[in-house]
Amino acid sequence: MRDSTRAIALKLGQTLTFSLMYAAIKLAGDVPIGQVVFFRGFFALIPLFIWTFFTVGPRAAIATRRPAYHVVRAVLGTTSMFTSFLAVQLLPLVTVTAFNFVQPIFAVILAAVFLSERVGKYRWGAVIVGFLGVLVMIEPHGGLAALVTLKLSRGVIYALLSSFLTAVVVVWIRQMSATERSEAIVFYFMTACAAAGAVFMLWNHVAMTPAMTFWLVLCGLLGGIGQLAMTYSYRYGEPSLLAPFDYTAMLWAMLLGWFVLGEMPEILVLAGAGVVIGSGLFIAWREYHLKVAIPMERLT
Repeated sequence: MRDSTRAIALKLGQTLTFSLMYAAIKLAGDVPIGQVVFFRGFFALIPLFIWTFFTVGPRAAIATRRPAYHVVRAVLGTTSMFTSFLAVQLLPLVTVTAFNFVQPIFAVILAAVFLSERVGKYRWGAVIVGFLGVLVMIEPHGGLAALVTLKLSRGVIYALLSSFLTAVVVVWIRQMSATERSEAIVFYFMTACAAAGAVFMLWNHVAMTPAMTFWLVLCGLLGGIGQLAMTYSYRYGEPSLLAPFDYTAMLWAMLLGWFVLGEMPEILVLAGAGVVIGSGLFIAWREYHLKVAIPMERLT
């Protein structure tokens, strides 16, 4: 069932809740990353099961026909979460959000290589322009010289690695979606995150203050709500329709960074993000254009 208004509302809700989730991680303070991932995964299961209880039923959240696919998705997604949260701890919220926008560019490359999707000169051009935007964004963190010599700041490395792994996950989920329900994909991913976080906590954890506990529980709940909002937004609307609304995350990040976290955005990061956003929007428009054009060609 297509409902553009509902889809857009859910997508906006997803970008807001994920931005609030990142802010909650920062407000929790100096917490080992394994502990953060555990809270994110474990408490995200609460909104998932509440939702499934009133909709498809809890059994739908664990039913699977391809358990091996979930293992691969869980490994990729959990690694992406670790690197993303490490970036959040090391970089301003706006900077992490800007690097997240590189994901559609990586997705085009991966789809061409692993799914044998035909990518024309226009989308390849957008990919090149997008990477030029990345070079602008990394300038405050060492620039091209640091990239060539592999001496980028750890935060930037984690942010780029997270974007790449997220793109791999997107391509992988395309393969899973033919047989697996969205609720099951989310359940096994969150369970894997909680388990991985718990393992890391065996070696590195801190005693939690009430404030730390509050912010990390809130992080998990917001993450679970955002995950559901994202899943259902694509049930009601096409990705090409929703892609532009992903970039509202930059607005939320700027507002939260400025008024809540006391972070000032770097001008070059914002400029580079503008280039990357333009590239991502063009890719989304081009994919929509091709989807419309192909059926029309079949009628001629």
